[in-house]
Amino acid sequence: MPLPPPPAKRAALISLDGLDAPERQSAKAPKTSAKHVAAPENAHPEAFLDTKKASNPIKSGASSYKKESVQHIDKQPDERAGMRAHSPAQPKPIKKPKHTGPTKLFVLDTNVLMHDPMCLFRFEEHDIFLPMIVLEELDGHKKGMTEVARNARQTSRSLDALAGAQGAEITKGLKLDTTGHREAKGSLLFQTKPLDYSLPTSLPQGKADNQILGVVEALRKEYAPREVVLVSKDINMRVKARALGLATDDYQNDKTLEDGDLLYSGVLALPNDFWTRQSKTIESWQQGSYNFYRITGPIVTSLLINQFVFFEAPGEPPLYARVTEIRAKTAVLKTLKDFNHLKNAVWGVTTRNREQNFAMNLLMDPEVDFVTLAGTAGSGKTLMALASGLTQVLDDRRYTEIIMTRATVSVGEDIGFLPGTEEEKMGPWMGALDDNLEVLGKTENGSGEWGRAATNELIRSRIKVKSMNFMRGRTFLNKYVIIDEAQNLTPKQMKTLITRAGPGTKIICMGNLAQIDTPYLTEGSSGMTYAVDRFKGWPHGGHITLARGERSRLADFASEVL
Repeated sequence: MPLPPPPAKRAALISLDGLDAPERQSAKAPKTSAKHVAAPENAHPEAFLDTKKASNPIKSGASSYKKESVQHIDKQPDERAGMRAHSPAQPKPIKKPKHTGPTKLFVLDTNVLMHDPMCLFRFEEHDIFLPMIVLEELDGHKKGMTEVARNARQTSRSLDALAGAQGAEITKGLKLDTTGHREAKGSLLFQTKPLDYSLPTSLPQGKADNQILGVVEALRKEYAPREVVLVSKDINMRVKARALGLATDDYQNDKTLEDGDLLYSGVLALPNDFWTRQSKTIESWQQGSYNFYRITGPIVTSLLINQFVFFEAPGEPPLYARVTEIRAKTAVLKTLKDFNHLKNAVWGVTTRNREQNFAMNLLMDPEVDFVTLAGTAGSGKTLMALASGLTQVLDDRRYTEIIMTRATVSVGEDIGFLPGTEEEKMGPWMGALDDNLEVLGKTENGSGEWGRAATNELIRSRIKVKSMNFMRGRTFLNKYVIIDEAQNLTPKQMKTLITRAGPGTKIICMGNLAQIDTPYLTEGSSGMTYAVDRFKGWPHGGHITLARGERSRLADFASEVL
């Protein structure tokens, strides 16, 4: 007689009815496995108990063995493999298709390919059509070292890889998922034959834009009733297409946010009944000079790590804190250092409003490696970044030097080539640096004229001005990096700069999203918006939107009414 199965848990009793259980199981093994397979995937183990009870009832006193024996059977790997092998009727989850209607045909303008070389793989299940004139324009822009030339060359390489894939026939269309981009389910079509179209005589026939419009018109007639859409970054091109009755749209995939007002601000105002709701569940303790509060409730779901919260109500003490920990339904708030007070001045600079104090807490925290500051003109972004940088470089010796760079985009006409070294060429772009260093140099009043001159010379020796054109391949070790006018950077340029950071380096990005001077960039597609959205909630990054300018009453009034 074979031995009964061992108990599945320690100190579990073997039932007397289980002594002959192995014989029954071995005799009815195929039947048991078939019953096990017939059960649905998400069935609870108790469902198997009911089935076993119906076929072979066990005494009520052996309920503990009943559960353990089922768990023991279910844990045998060989039997599970046999169950999977004999499960043709087992229901499988069916993935619902994302798009149920007919697929569209998108005709891409040249500027879309030069703006985002990966746009070919961003249209999901829809097809893409490239007119021959688009390939001609790509060929004309591939030379040079500009970002547009690099994107044109990258697009050409992608087209070559698609055309060279095994089994590719250019006349039938190239499958976009053959080069590893599984998200692209459509095909790429080229203009392989002349198309018959007629445009108004007022449109010059030789212009490239008008030829693309003619191709869209011909495709609309050829593929009717399928929808043919022109995708272009050129606003005038889209206006002309709509005037001709053609469907057109902007390239939306490069936009991080549809509306600039939805950008993460880094600050959250607590409700007026915050203390009354949290009075029974709040925990508080003190560590050094900081107070900590552990809170619960529905507000925790709307919090992010390193987000600042404040409570201001008449007749009650205010609270200014930062979220340092989020676990399940609880969050920990840590009070801030008050940089409004003169005793906490940073290089002689004190903050003037709530948001500036939040920003200074991020800038002076060694655990925060990446800080983004957005705000209007005169909100103190550059002054605070420089003051905290000088303190941590010269006083705390936390970093070795300050590296400052910015996007060299002119507001007006370009003044041409500039003579001199790299730093001398960047001089005209760094007027903001000189202005703020003049303010910071005057904060040392007790050392006299000679002392101030020596201090200014020391400051200048620790600040390096670098051009963004030579950042590729560099690695910054223990540096304090300031990126000014970051709103004029594309997401790719922003990635290039941030990935230069080595161990011990802190990067500060500053900009005003209302002053974008780069063509084809908007508030939603700017590299600064991209960085703020991607880094929110990271334990070593923080963002603050400075709400008020502190430059002068004239500058504040001008920013409001002009």
